[in-house]
Formats: sequence, C-alpha cells, structure tokens
Amino acid sequence: MIDVYSWATPNGHKVHIMLEETGLEYRVHGIDIRAGDQFKPEFLEISPNNRIPAIVDHDGPNGKPISLFESGAILVYLASKSGRFLPEDLHQRWAALQWLMWQMGGVGPMFGQANHFRRYAVDKIQYAIERYTNEANRLTGVLDKRLAESEYVACDQYTIADIAIFPWMRNTESRGIDMAQYPNAKRWFDAIGARPAVQRGVKILADQNPAKPLDDKARDVMFGKTQFQRR
Repeated sequence: MIDVYSWATPNGHKVHIMLEETGLEYRVHGIDIRAGDQFKPEFLEISPNNRIPAIVDHDGPNGKPISLFESGAILVYLASKSGRFLPEDLHQRWAALQWLMWQMGGVGPMFGQANHFRRYAVDKIQYAIERYTNEANRLTGVLDKRLAESEYVACDQYTIADIAIFPWMRNTESRGIDMAQYPNAKRWFDAIGARPAVQRGVKILADQNPAKPLDDKARDVMFGKTQFQRR
C-alpha cells in the first residue's frame, strides 16, 4: 500500500495520474496547503521541504517502507516499481528523464511564477507579469516544436515525461498562454486528457480544493510570513 500525501495542484496531479495509470494500490491523504497542513510535524517527517506531494510506500525496496518527496523523484520511483512509463531502451529512457527534468526545472517554476504574479500577487508588478508570461510562452513553444516531430514528448510512447508536463498545461490561460497558438501541443494535450486514468487522476481531491479567491489567512500561509518561518 502506498500512502499519498497530496493536494489538487499540478504537482499533486502528476502523482495521482501516475498511480491511476499504473494501477498500484494507494490511499490519499489531503494536505490542505491553504490551511497550513504542509507545516505539520507529521508531514515534515516525510517532506522536509514542506511541499506536496509525498508518498510512503509500505512495501518498498526489499520489502521495507520508503518515503519520498519531490514529484519527479516519485514518478521515477513509481515507474521503477511498476515497470511502466519509463522505457527500457536507453535512448528513450534518457529522453524521458531529460524532458522530466525540463518540466521540473523550467515549466513548473516558470508557470508557477506566471500564475502567481498574474493571479495572486496583491501588487500587480508589470515587469514580473511580462517576464514570466513571456517565459511560459517560450517554454510552450519549445514543447510545441518538439511535438511537431513526435507523438509524445520524449519518444514514440507515453512516458512519465508526458505525465509530468500534462497537469501544468491545464488552465493555461492563467499563465497567459493561448493554446490555439500551439497546435501541436494542443493536439498532444487533448490526446493525453482523453485517457481514462488521466481523467480520474485530475479529479482526486479536486472537490476539496475549489477555485476561489484566497482569504488573508490563506495568502499568509502560502505566500506570507507563515510560509517562510524557520521550522
């Protein structure tokens, strides 16, 4: 059994989708990042960076429990455990890991900043809005160019790279991206989104994380002094 500590965010959805795709047995524990659940000592035990998602696999390597944080590492672990979505062919395997790192180091942080400055920042700083919106569009252009030559991101098969990138391509309007300008990425996005496991994955915890404005407490927890306290 795998315990999943998560929330309905793009990084959480990556792991939810992967678990649905692999069929591994799991149970979900909601970590409400607006309420500050990510700072509770029991969560910090398995995720010292106070970020979701994190997992505890009670039947880990050699039958011993293992806990993991960082969504990319979790995807690689689940691929290893299930033997799925990380190709055996070494050229394709390294391609998948390469694009996974691209998502982790580029798409996630940059899309996140675009979303923050466009939607959540109290002070609308035009420089920041333009910088991160432009970078989000540049990265989408990289993806679109790649998908002009390949059905899937890394190679000719669906991998953890697709699973990692897909949730960040949802709700792109909040990052200032018009998907009509990126037809190859749109074709890929629609195909991935039609997968039953993906549809199930993005629904996990979604009813507990409704799209609504942040109140002052939630804003402080996510972006203010509560976020940056030493623990």
